[in-house]
Amino acid sequence: MTSTAQAPQQGARTAQPEHLGHVIFIAAAAAMGGFLFGYDSSVINGAVEAIRDRYDVGSAALAQVIAIALIGCAIGAATAGRIADRIGRIRVMQIAAVLFVVSAVGSALPFSLWDFALWRVVGGFAIGMASVIGPAYIAEVAPPAYRGRLGSFQQAAIVVGIAISQLVNWGLLNAAGGDQRGHLMGLEAWQVMLGVMVVPAVLYGMLSFAIPESPRFLLSVGKRERAKEILAEVEGKDVDLDARVAEIEHAMTSEHKSTFKDLLGGGFFFKPIVWVGIGLSVFQQFVGINVAFYYSSTLWQSVGVDPADSFFYSFTTSIINIVGTVIAMIFVDRVGRKPLALIGSVGMAVGLALEAWAFSYHLVDGKLPSTQGWVALIAAHVFVLFFALSWGVVVWVMLGEMFPNKIRAAALGVAAAAQWIANWAITASFPSLADWNLSGTYIIYTVFAALSIPFVLKFVKETKGKALEEMG
Repeated sequence: MTSTAQAPQQGARTAQPEHLGHVIFIAAAAAMGGFLFGYDSSVINGAVEAIRDRYDVGSAALAQVIAIALIGCAIGAATAGRIADRIGRIRVMQIAAVLFVVSAVGSALPFSLWDFALWRVVGGFAIGMASVIGPAYIAEVAPPAYRGRLGSFQQAAIVVGIAISQLVNWGLLNAAGGDQRGHLMGLEAWQVMLGVMVVPAVLYGMLSFAIPESPRFLLSVGKRERAKEILAEVEGKDVDLDARVAEIEHAMTSEHKSTFKDLLGGGFFFKPIVWVGIGLSVFQQFVGINVAFYYSSTLWQSVGVDPADSFFYSFTTSIINIVGTVIAMIFVDRVGRKPLALIGSVGMAVGLALEAWAFSYHLVDGKLPSTQGWVALIAAHVFVLFFALSWGVVVWVMLGEMFPNKIRAAALGVAAAAQWIANWAITASFPSLADWNLSGTYIIYTVFAALSIPFVLKFVKETKGKALEEMG
């Protein structure tokens, strides 16, 4: 590469936007989809036992109803990248916002269990779209020097959404006298919990009208002057805008033409870099993190914790999740993606192993023995902390930046779809596995946390500080 080509990359990498606050607002608005992702994913935690009671279903059927949303997530994730390449990133956000609203209303007012499952799928499709478009959009508008921190807004929004959903659930449960089926505003408490999501969904739609389109998409449809205006906003006016536009256009020459076939290659169907993205997605889910957010109140009640306290522990876990995410946001651009992932893997393995040990003891009067109960509670928080400060943020940041420009949209869609399929496998299997052997279930999660260590060491490359045009 010539020194002329290197110059704009270096300038973009070190650019200090004159209006950094505006760039932060853009990233935060895009990450509102992550908030809804977290809220919609976790709010069901407060409704699980009420749904079981209202529709009189067993663990296996209940798990399928809870997990069916993840099928929608996988479809939404797999298609969002291609849709975004055709109609733009902002339009995809607006479609997702509408689907979130429809899902919230439908889930709160179901006619039957299968009707409820249908609205879960609609919400899942919106989550899948948001899971792809958020990190991709932020990676495309963020200056490279800030990309890790701004990219981590997606995970920060997810964990805040989880925490708010648990706080709302806890407050509504108390307002209903501790009964998930108690009446509030003419509905059962669990219905109100699900319906409240209309508020942030509408806000997300409104914010999507206040942020600019991605410069890379604008260049792909020939809107060079508008793309330069946005680059000046987010990378600084001192950057050679003509050189940056030329650099991006050169790097994305075939990006808008990329298809699924572009991901193929090598001896194992996909190109190696695509498999690394899939591996990151699968390991992120196979440690069982979403069990903590879909089933935590049910889990704690199964070992003797009363419903009100179980909802409170779900909330405290989500606060720990936020703390870990803030730690990751501080260090992701300082320490790097790979070291954080390794630290998190070790911490998760320890926390999960301690949970497995605690759950191996027999219940006494319907409760875990005191020592094991406290170990289980503390270890659960340790596990969530180490996940949040590592894999929770690192995977989303890396999926937004690790792929070459010409395959980024398609590769990100495949990796995100793999994540949702893995999420579905864990979510759908947990109730039956827990009925079989709760301790054994956590041993399985521990093994995957341990296996993620050699995977990161051997296959994951550091992306800290690199421009998107350098990937691949």
